[in-house]
Amino acid sequence: MAPPLEERTSRRRFLTWGLGSAAALAAGYAVGVERYLFQVNRYEIPLARLPKAFDGFTIAQITDLHYGFLMPMAVVRHVLSLVGGIGTDMVVGTGDYVHERNSTRQIEAVWPELARLRAPFGVWSVLGNHDHWADTTRSLEWLAETGQGVRHRSVAIEKGGAQIWIGGSGDYYEDVLGIDEAFREAPPDECKVLLSHNPDAVDTPYRTEIDLVMSGHTHGGQVVVPFLGAPVLPVRNKRYSSGLVTTPGTRVFISRGIGWALLPVRFNCPPEIAVLQLRCARSD
Repeated sequence: MAPPLEERTSRRRFLTWGLGSAAALAAGYAVGVERYLFQVNRYEIPLARLPKAFDGFTIAQITDLHYGFLMPMAVVRHVLSLVGGIGTDMVVGTGDYVHERNSTRQIEAVWPELARLRAPFGVWSVLGNHDHWADTTRSLEWLAETGQGVRHRSVAIEKGGAQIWIGGSGDYYEDVLGIDEAFREAPPDECKVLLSHNPDAVDTPYRTEIDLVMSGHTHGGQVVVPFLGAPVLPVRNKRYSSGLVTTPGTRVFISRGIGWALLPVRFNCPPEIAVLQLRCARSD
C-alpha cells in the first residue's frame, strides 16, 4: 500500500532540501575553502642524463599565482613565504603571475614580491598568457630587471664539476616559443630543463633534446570529478592535466598551480607548490 500523499510530499521536500544543502555546502567549500588549502607536494623525477653531482637536486615551482580578484596580496605573500621556507636548491616560475587585462597595476604590485625570492642556484622564470594579456612590455621588463628571465635563453647551473641547463620558452599562445633558440649555447649531450607555461609546447616541432619540461597553465582542471577526471582543461592535449607525463620526446611535469582562471573554485584539486627532486635514472 502506497504511503499517504502528505508523507510522499514530505519525503520529496526533505530530499530536495538535503540535495540543495549538500550542493550549497560543496559550492561553499569549492569557493571558500579548498582554493586556500595550499599543499607542498614533493615529486621524484628520474632523468637519464642527470649528472651524479645533481642527484637529489630540488626545484620549487611557482605557477599561476593569478594575483588579483579573490587572490589578494596577503595570500600571495603567504605562498611566497612557504616557498622561501622550503629550502630548495632552485626556484622557478612558470607564468601567469597576474589576473588582469590591459593594465600594469597588478604587474607592478606582484613583481616586487617575486623579486625577493632567493635560492642557492637561482630563481628563473618565464611568462604565461595572462602576463601578456596584462601588458607584454612591462612583464618582459620585470623578467629582465629581476635577472630571473630565461625566455628564449638558458643558463648553465654548475655543481660538483658538472652542469645542467635551465632554459625557457615564450608562451604557447601569446609569444614565439623559441625552444631551440633557448638552448642554442647548450651542448647537445648535456641535461636540459625547459620552463614553458603551457605544456602544449611539448607537442610543437623543435630539434633540441630536452630531458624535462616544467609547466603550469592547466590548474589541474580546478575541478576533478572522481573516476571521471577534470571536465575542463585549457590545453589541446588532454593528457596534460597535472603531474608527470611521459611523451615520446621528453617528460613534462604540470603543476596544479596556485590561483584560478575561469571560475574561483577548486574541488578535489587543491592548489600546490610543487617541489621536484631530480634523480639519476637507474640504468637497466
